[in-house]
Amino acid sequence: MKLLQVPTANLEERIKEELEENPALELDDQGEAGQEEIADEFSSEADTEYEEKTGSEEDYENVDVSEYVHDGDDEVADYRTRDDNYGEETEKQVPFKTEASFYETLLNQLGLLKLDEKQQKIAEQIVGSIDEDGYLRRETSAIVDDLAFRQNLIATEEEVEEMIRRIQRFDPPGVAARDLQECLLLQLQRQKEEGRDVDTAIQALSKYFDEFTKKHYEKIQRGLSIEEDELKEVMQQIVKLNPKPGGNVGGINKAESYVVPDFFIMNNGGKLELTLNSRNAPELRISEGYRDMMKEYERGAKKDKRQKEAVLFIKQKIDAAKWFIDAIKQRQHTLLSTMTAIMNHQYDFFITGDETSLRPMILKDIAELTNLDISTVSRVANSKFVQTEFGTYRLKFFFSESLSTESGEEVSTREVKKILSNLIEGENKKRPLSDERLTELLQEKGYNIARRTVAKYREQLNIPVARLRKEL
Repeated sequence: MKLLQVPTANLEERIKEELEENPALELDDQGEAGQEEIADEFSSEADTEYEEKTGSEEDYENVDVSEYVHDGDDEVADYRTRDDNYGEETEKQVPFKTEASFYETLLNQLGLLKLDEKQQKIAEQIVGSIDEDGYLRRETSAIVDDLAFRQNLIATEEEVEEMIRRIQRFDPPGVAARDLQECLLLQLQRQKEEGRDVDTAIQALSKYFDEFTKKHYEKIQRGLSIEEDELKEVMQQIVKLNPKPGGNVGGINKAESYVVPDFFIMNNGGKLELTLNSRNAPELRISEGYRDMMKEYERGAKKDKRQKEAVLFIKQKIDAAKWFIDAIKQRQHTLLSTMTAIMNHQYDFFITGDETSLRPMILKDIAELTNLDISTVSRVANSKFVQTEFGTYRLKFFFSESLSTESGEEVSTREVKKILSNLIEGENKKRPLSDERLTELLQEKGYNIARRTVAKYREQLNIPVARLRKEL
């Protein structure tokens, strides 16, 4: 189960770890033809003997190695997890960005300031407290305590505040703000220094921030005594600001994340073709050297206690290698059988890419089709991706509950959400549709749905209520 959840991007690293830990396992770089099924060859007798190897000489009398060796070299099996039909695999280079992280960008700018040793420590503590969105969410008093307890540096809140103001001059504008209001005001202040006319926008955010977040534009207009056209211009200036200044500059001490698809589905003249990412199908086999050692032991006449201890150790490593190869193979089988069942169930979507063509599908449906446990299907659905002509999707995207229409037909809730999203996208933003009106429109289309269900689906789509969708 743990191996099943390993992402494709990390599988090679997991195999490398196993290769380093177990010398009886090796990559099959020669690509020899032929493949035999891996049988369950764990010997409980051998394991017991190995655990009790410090016992009497009788414990080593019956060491059976026949299942590990063959009469002739030509019959030695290569335990591999793929055959020659895959073709020769070429090593793929995964590109990575080389840009500086957000944290490094701030430290570089910090190096341009002329600071004494105390100021440098204070500044580094502040920069280290900024989160990945660019906000300083730690209280000034807490930073003072951090400096005292962690760096044995006594600083006042005024010294910390002064350094925060200097860091707030860094790029990107808005960095080191304590909340959204301060973040937006810092950006407007920077624009004002550059000669732009943003005084009214600064006044609007300073005095009427709550009204702005709730889109009570009439109150802002009355409070500022401005015309509607001027209000529109002010709102345009504000909405163009960046609420997450750190989001556009690398990441804080973390690597860029890339989605490596586990499956590929192609439409070949109306016929869907499913392939497993070749990185999921490594060629592994039992080490030739370890098999040779087993043969030498079998052919030897005199078998002392030390030799028998050594051969039991070798058997344990070979068993572990066979287990790992079998686990990789089972992983491939589970992935392919699960994705095949999903592809067949959602055939129309993979042909058209239309979300409204998705059929109701729950974990139990796929578990019954594949004879797998529901927990196994859940692990695959939550951790694996498929690349299609219409984009890359996590497998759990294709799972949804059912909803009945007026005709009694069961449709996917994903279909209803897509229609709901289309209705909201096409609404008049000056008069957005309420949940009641959305319910009526869906019912007119034949979907038996309650207003509270519409509200739940809207929230799941991260769409705000009608009042917050209103635009000038």
